[in-house]
Amino acid sequence: MRMEKIEQFAVHGLTIRTNNHDEMKTSGLKIGALWQDFYVNVAPNLQTESEVFGIYHQYESDHLGEFDVTAGATHLQVQNKLSDQSTLEVSLVESGEYLIFSNKGSMPSMVVELWQQIWAFFSAEGCEYERAYRTDFEKYKSEDEVEIYIGVTPTA
Repeated sequence: MRMEKIEQFAVHGLTIRTNNHDEMKTSGLKIGALWQDFYVNVAPNLQTESEVFGIYHQYESDHLGEFDVTAGATHLQVQNKLSDQSTLEVSLVESGEYLIFSNKGSMPSMVVELWQQIWAFFSAEGCEYERAYRTDFEKYKSEDEVEIYIGVTPTA
């Protein structure tokens, strides 16, 4: 884990609204369907220099509330409509301090495992950081490696 200052940047992609309670039920797996849609409809339009991100934003409150998830990339060959007429949205990653957690392994289970580690880290007694709940994001480094950036504010 390491800390890094991130400047604002934009990601173009598909967005859904969900919550962690629904995502834990087999009938509410919107995030999995979002990524499937991304790989079918958006990934073919990636440019060579594109980086793929999962952006968590528009938090209603904390990890218990509603939030938006955008599956997207930094550089696409289309402007705002895909061949299936889906509309691409622009999501901004806010500038700020982020704690970076990383993992390697088989997708998507290793991403889920990393999120579980993150939740445990922030719920541990004496944690010196507090989640900001403005923007968090997953950066997909390769087919089997991810970094998850969590926006933080130091605790007093």
